[in-house]
Amino acid sequence: MKYATRMLAIVVTLMPLLASAQLSSNGMVAKVPFQFRAGNTVIPAGQCDVQRAGLDPRTLLIRNSSGKVTLFTMARTVSAAKGSSGNALIFHKYGERYFLSVIRVEGSPISYQLPEGKAESELRAQNVAASQEIVLAQLQ
Repeated sequence: MKYATRMLAIVVTLMPLLASAQLSSNGMVAKVPFQFRAGNTVIPAGQCDVQRAGLDPRTLLIRNSSGKVTLFTMARTVSAAKGSSGNALIFHKYGERYFLSVIRVEGSPISYQLPEGKAESELRAQNVAASQEIVLAQLQ
């Protein structure tokens, strides 16, 4: 029983480290053709870089260097049964407004779910119809 308890403690301790291998510190880059929000921050259209921002795999750095916007955010890691078929940024779209929702890494069963910002929460509370927009990305 002690052995099983120790092994469980080791697995729980190592899970964040295993997940950190999913999105590398080099990250990914995507050309996003529209302005969007990540949390409460507006990010202009253009090249968007996403990478891990530290040892915690959930801390992400989202940057648009041409728009001079940098955002640090805590994402929730979500596991799927199988790995993603490609690198992608997934947006919720309400009318002409876009909100970054999920980041997927090719071959990884881990997805990064971003927290919902105030503007998106308000739109969802008003029962505004939403759709999904997927932008493919490349690893750097």
